[in-house]
Amino acid sequence: MRTVNLREKLAQFDSHWDPHVVADYNDNDVMVVKFKGEYPFHQHANTDDFFLVLEGEMEMDIEGEPSRTVKAGEMFIVPKGVVHRPRAKEEVKVLLIEPKGEPNSGDSDREPAPKPRL
Repeated sequence: MRTVNLREKLAQFDSHWDPHVVADYNDNDVMVVKFKGEYPFHQHANTDDFFLVLEGEMEMDIEGEPSRTVKAGEMFIVPKGVVHRPRAKEEVKVLLIEPKGEPNSGDSDREPAPKPRL
């Protein structure tokens, strides 16, 4: 058991779309990531996708629906099987929770991030 300072963890890297594992929760990775620009549309067939915005603001594009704005202090959960794309005009800092081994790229052609541990 330990306290994890998310600001300190986020200060350890500058890359975008590169989630870093900061804790384990049951069979899930708890990660921090920085976004800027847009990620490809994708889906996760077997798991929901959890986003908690820590700083900044992001848009969540859902295929066939209007975009949703997600601001600091707000979370957004994409149900499994829903095609989506996170994006941000300016850098946004986000906490993610995903099952261990789940590629962040879903079914897109983008190479999955390695998810190093901080």
